[in-house]
Amino acid sequence: MWLFGWKGPSGFSASSTAEEVTQGIDGTGLTAIVTGASSGIGAETTRVLALRGVHVVMAVRNLDAGRNGKEAMLKEIPKAKIDVMELDLSSMASVRNFASEYTSLGLPLNILINNAGVLSSPSKLSEDNIELLFATNHIGMFSLTFNIETFGHFLLTNLLLEIMKNTAQKSKQEGRIINVSSVGHRIVSREGICFDKIYNEASWFSYGQSKLANILHANELARRLKEEGEEITANSLHPGAIHTNLLRHQGFVNAIFSLFGKYMTKNVQQGAATTCYIALHPQVKGMSGNYFMDSNIAEPSSQAKDAELAKKLWDFSLIITDKK
Repeated sequence: MWLFGWKGPSGFSASSTAEEVTQGIDGTGLTAIVTGASSGIGAETTRVLALRGVHVVMAVRNLDAGRNGKEAMLKEIPKAKIDVMELDLSSMASVRNFASEYTSLGLPLNILINNAGVLSSPSKLSEDNIELLFATNHIGMFSLTFNIETFGHFLLTNLLLEIMKNTAQKSKQEGRIINVSSVGHRIVSREGICFDKIYNEASWFSYGQSKLANILHANELARRLKEEGEEITANSLHPGAIHTNLLRHQGFVNAIFSLFGKYMTKNVQQGAATTCYIALHPQVKGMSGNYFMDSNIAEPSSQAKDAELAKKLWDFSLIITDKK
């Protein structure tokens, strides 16, 4: 981390805000989808992108919260182009419906920000009997018990990828896919991704595993897009330690953050900075398969750089999500 006000090579630091890293950038003509956009850094990312002229689609689980957020942003930015669409990242049906509805709108897609996530809820499975953390943060999978599919950002990205390719080709503008991960990706088992324990109940290792999956997904996607010659980049990031409602299930931790968080964490404006930097800044043009922190390239764990693990995760995810 570029501590306090110390600036990295990009010219920005941990204290830089989303507005500061996008100052002077005109995003008019661009269209972005932001998942988990109704609160926290997702809402701030939406606000700042809209402030820069980007047409933003808020993909949210709670439509009322999303609409309330949109109304608040429009009061501040009357000319903002913001839409709200329903997306529950723990339901395969919902993600397929979202992708289908988005396609039917005929909108382009320049930027996809996979932001939504769960930190650590009480031990809980998704509606399709898959551990909620992994289902929401990374992928949809097939439940042998209920014979129902579920999903996550992996499936969402795959379903929207053709639109992004077409948009990049027609607009001659680089597409950007951004996975919001966490430094927590380092808190995993020796295997990194425990493919035989995806159905287990949630734990702190589950959170680390899901965040590692976000980075591996971006890396393998970057490799494939480059191989195909597509003008689309894929990167991942750690937003910083931020006190948001991700801590709602962590009573003791939430209380500590409430008391001392302002002294050791970022605010939401700072937390959304790296996402907005990767989404819009010209410095990032052509960069793909990188991990960022504090609006600078950073070094992830050795497991996050494991190309074989990334490919194995991709193949596993593709097989599972392809099941009908």
